[in-house]
Amino acid sequence: MEGSSKRSSKGNKEKDVYHIIHKVPYGDTPYVRAKHAQLVEKDPEAAIVLFWKAINAGDRVDSALKDMAVVMKQLDRAEEAIEAVKSFRRLCSKQAQESLDNVLIDLYKKCGKIEEQIDLLKRKLRSIYQGEAFNGKPTKTARSHGKKFQVSVKQETSRLLGNLGWAYMQKSNFMMAEVVYQKAQMIDADANKACNLGLCLIKQGRFDEAYSVIQDVLQGRLPGSDDCKSKKRAEELIIELRSSWEPSLESLDLVGLDNDFVEGLEQLMNEWGPFRSKRLPIFEEISSFRDQLAC
Repeated sequence: MEGSSKRSSKGNKEKDVYHIIHKVPYGDTPYVRAKHAQLVEKDPEAAIVLFWKAINAGDRVDSALKDMAVVMKQLDRAEEAIEAVKSFRRLCSKQAQESLDNVLIDLYKKCGKIEEQIDLLKRKLRSIYQGEAFNGKPTKTARSHGKKFQVSVKQETSRLLGNLGWAYMQKSNFMMAEVVYQKAQMIDADANKACNLGLCLIKQGRFDEAYSVIQDVLQGRLPGSDDCKSKKRAEELIIELRSSWEPSLESLDLVGLDNDFVEGLEQLMNEWGPFRSKRLPIFEEISSFRDQLAC
């Protein structure tokens, strides 16, 4: 009996190690089998079929839908993933909607659906205005590469603005991208957004300003400046800058600003303050701009 108990204990430990290594949940449900197909068998097509079964069976629908969309994106089935998220997110919990929005933003980016990406980013910014982000809390717990960390509303706002700036850059609307990146940097500056801001300024022929922004990265004045990719990109931008001292009509943005949205951002910045209520105080006195962040 004692030997049997030891063997059982050893078997359980081996199972625990297996699940930890492969990051596969316990059980034999459709979702567990889908994760096994995805992570252990490396069979994404089979994983998608099993994720569908999990959704239809009501088995961990929040995770199943998100994971299925990610696998579809990896298989260049992003369009199908977008339709799946739109169709089945109603089955997911309220807590899952924010992460599903983030999945959609990545899928729109993958498909080159810039207008849809901009619209969703503005709606997410509007949810911050209305105090709905993070369920009214000042921070949320996020996970990256298996590690948990806290994200503040300000950090999330800066991240969303950074994504919005990049979307405007894809439309060659460098004036609007510049405004958005400037605001993002005022909230939570980093080297990556500084490089994008520098590029916006180069495209508008404002070389002195661009040089100053990029130097902040090269001189290590911003968080993330020590990242190899950011430093290399900053160096490449300096080379581009030195070869483009004369602006041309092609390099200047002629699309113009989204004036209502810019005014909403200006007011957002003016009213930023500490968290005090579910309706975040940074937006408490900008009711006249309620629709502008989502226009």
